[in-house]
Amino acid sequence: MILRSGGCCNITTRWGVAEKEFDLVTIGAGPGGYVAAIRAAQLGMKTACVEAGELGGVCNNAGCIPTKALLESAMLARRMKGLAQFGIKVGKVELDLGAAAKRGKRVADQGAKGVAFLFKKNGVELIKGRARLAGDGKVLVRNGDAEQTLKAKHIIVATGSRPQELPMLKADGDRVWNSNHAVFPASAPASLAIIGAGAIGMEFADVFASFGTKVTVIEALPRILPLEDEDVSEVVAKVFGKRGIELLPGARVEKAEIEKDRVRLEVKTADDETKAVEAERVLIAVGRAPLVEDLGLEEAGVKLENAFIAVDRRLATSAPGVYAIGDVAGPPLLAHKASHEGIAVVEAIAGDEHAGLDYDNIPNVTYCSPEVASVGLTEAAAREKGLDIQVGTFPFSANGRARTAGSVDGFVKVIRDVRYDEILGAHMVGPHVSEMIGEIVLARCLESTVEELERAIHPHPTLSESLAEAALAALGRAIHM
Repeated sequence: MILRSGGCCNITTRWGVAEKEFDLVTIGAGPGGYVAAIRAAQLGMKTACVEAGELGGVCNNAGCIPTKALLESAMLARRMKGLAQFGIKVGKVELDLGAAAKRGKRVADQGAKGVAFLFKKNGVELIKGRARLAGDGKVLVRNGDAEQTLKAKHIIVATGSRPQELPMLKADGDRVWNSNHAVFPASAPASLAIIGAGAIGMEFADVFASFGTKVTVIEALPRILPLEDEDVSEVVAKVFGKRGIELLPGARVEKAEIEKDRVRLEVKTADDETKAVEAERVLIAVGRAPLVEDLGLEEAGVKLENAFIAVDRRLATSAPGVYAIGDVAGPPLLAHKASHEGIAVVEAIAGDEHAGLDYDNIPNVTYCSPEVASVGLTEAAAREKGLDIQVGTFPFSANGRARTAGSVDGFVKVIRDVRYDEILGAHMVGPHVSEMIGEIVLARCLESTVEELERAIHPHPTLSESLAEAALAALGRAIHM
């Protein structure tokens, strides 16, 4: 028996099991899944999104959004100490990280409500529960004791990722944290050891240090922010050092002992010496792992590659009609990459032969202070490729707007291909560079040259002038330095 249900989908009853029919089903309502579902609905597809947790996924609820709320609080906490030079005198300042975390939760909740509103606006059916692929275009959804089967022409897996663990340290939410625990602390611990100096580790180091925690950062690779330009890493290391944050690059944790009131770590330093690190809490920030467990992937014929779901250039998996996007489909594990993949795969399904995204033009941002932003090749990578390049760098200390704001640490670097004047990459460290990197991304998308970047008139005084000045430097004709 087939019944029409609110114009949304067909409901077929077979052997007592409800089966709803859709054109497209997304598994996961994070920045990949919910965006894909909305775009599919916009294109006229009968669409459903299955989600077991909160709408917006990790990014909105325990990642991007609440951490940026914490970082905003951290910035204000730091600024309070230097307000006198701006002519503002304040009395005793009390810092409360727990209150800042509660604000972050409220901001996240607003985002989840926003996704629910967008689903309703666009006619996307939200189905609560855990999903498993059942083969033949079917998705089995369980919510408590209830169970239903969805039938779809196209299925998009967008289940995201979870914090990576270490063999000798398991996150318990008490002495040993992962990022999910650190984002909503009741209070600031007296001391915190962070294992991992990538974006996650450095952002949390910024937050906790700003609220009075003694922070030690341990990184196995030779420098902090190892994926960024070396000069950028050097600036952040220098600033963090001035703030009293202990950085141990090139160091490995060899032993860990969890006690009642502390954690003791035995660390082998870059100098091959053994160093004892004691902290009230330890935060594991060594990356994220894709959520591929208990999804029925093997039964449905979906293959994995290096723990991620293997996809082709159109984000199709090895199973007909099944696609994967976002963290579960491989690096970079970034929310904006997931969202654009969601749009790309849906538009490809709808028949757009040109649908896709440029993986060489995905920006990276670390929101610590000073902020870090980059896109394209690093200087070292460009030289390794044997490219004929010119590098232009402009310091924020020479920028009028940065000086007026009292934020002069850092620089903008533009890497220019000499033959074609192409913008091969840009690397920034300093105030508000998370907003500035978008100009370079757009310029590269439009295939603009370095000279065109310089010729575009930037308002004065602004931080964005540093982009034009760095472009001038790459052309060998800097003006303000």
